[in-house]
Amino acid sequence: MNDSTPATERRSPLESYLHVLHALILRDMRTRFGASIWGYGVVVLWPCVHIFMLIAIYTFQKLPAPLGDDRAMFFATGAVPVLVFQYISREVMKSVIMNRPLTYYPQVKLFDLIFSRILVEIVTGFLALLVVSSVLVAIGVNPIPSNPLTAVGGYIAAIILGIGVGTINVAIIGFFPGWMIGYALFSIILYVSSGVMFMPSYLPEKVYFWMKFNPALQTAEWVRSAYYPYAGLQIDYIYVMMFGLTSTTIGLFLLKHVVSKMQG
Repeated sequence: MNDSTPATERRSPLESYLHVLHALILRDMRTRFGASIWGYGVVVLWPCVHIFMLIAIYTFQKLPAPLGDDRAMFFATGAVPVLVFQYISREVMKSVIMNRPLTYYPQVKLFDLIFSRILVEIVTGFLALLVVSSVLVAIGVNPIPSNPLTAVGGYIAAIILGIGVGTINVAIIGFFPGWMIGYALFSIILYVSSGVMFMPSYLPEKVYFWMKFNPALQTAEWVRSAYYPYAGLQIDYIYVMMFGLTSTTIGLFLLKHVVSKMQG
């Protein structure tokens, strides 16, 4: 090959794709968090603020933890997986709205915008989990679960669920842009009913039966079961994983038709 050939022409298709993905990730982080690392740090620290606000409320009202003896552990095990799910599902949807003009470049596809945002959110969620664990250690709480593999499975399920719901959201806003506001309101209801602040299994059986159709609730219980094995939580693992994988498949299928409709 002639040495005068531009570097961009000498790249393999995989190298070119990785270069585009890298550029999208960097642009995503700079536009959302600012050029400073402090902007990104605020996003990573937000779950900590969220959890310790709940602890402060319960402490001020002198309420015991709904399960176990430690309020911080109870809220962390419920809030982190639910927030990971919600952040991914929401930010994947926002990535298309914010970066849509980039798809006018032939190298950038709609899927690339979604995939790059998913990677950013997974890394952000992992860092947030490390920060929460570090804070728990600092206040004298052991963050290591009794069943580590169960906890890891719960976090993975939350990620898959977030990707699935996020891709469906992208397809929906292709037809109904107002869904972005609608999903924000729906997320509040979903969060409140996911058992972050209470134990759903303590509710009447008929109420608990219907609440378990919320897969976010089951991801919270999935992670909690790793820390409180004596609680006897019953998680439908197949339902949660199938919900996430099926919604991802449906979302990607709809995405293809949304793209063709919007570009037609």
